[in-house]
Amino acid sequence: MRFFLRVSSIIDTVNGAIGRLMGAAVVVLVLLGVINVVGRYLGAHLGMQLSSNALLEGQTYAYNLIFLLGAAYVLRQDGHIRVDILYSSFGPKPKAWIDLFGALLFLIPFCALVVWLSWDYTLRSWGWTHFPHGWPDVERMERSPQPGGLPRYPIKTVIPLAFFLLMLQGVSEAIKRIAWLSGVPGSPLPGRPEATRPPRPESTA
Repeated sequence: MRFFLRVSSIIDTVNGAIGRLMGAAVVVLVLLGVINVVGRYLGAHLGMQLSSNALLEGQTYAYNLIFLLGAAYVLRQDGHIRVDILYSSFGPKPKAWIDLFGALLFLIPFCALVVWLSWDYTLRSWGWTHFPHGWPDVERMERSPQPGGLPRYPIKTVIPLAFFLLMLQGVSEAIKRIAWLSGVPGSPLPGRPEATRPPRPESTA
């Protein structure tokens, strides 16, 4: 079990770092929003073009990055919205079983399906028609239809990446729930990721 908990810890660390990076990206998103609003109104007042399609699309891209790449971190923190009419009233053990079966039966298969379905979609955006042979066709890489807009293929690549990270976090959560149900000391308490199972009391024989 220690090996699997180590794997879980690595996954948590990776998604934790990405989550903190997305937290910083929120600042970029806000700045882009301010620049676009000020540029639009000030430009209209001065009779100048102070904004651009690249800045407008950059704001959308930043939001998409935060939403997609932050999902795994939010799962790690047990922050996703639940319909918890019953869940919140359960004790740690029922919560652990619900989380475990939810991850194994729904979350992980769904994420794997999205990664699989979005793979060809992403490759086409890169103009890579003969993957894994050859190289992406630069002339066919998807770009914004707006003049001066941003390329589309980088942001579309984030879709399978984000769901792969979310799937890994689902695996991590399943490992932690199995560890808790098995009585492993130090395993996170279901519904309270900051709390852990206390160590087993020492024998007084």
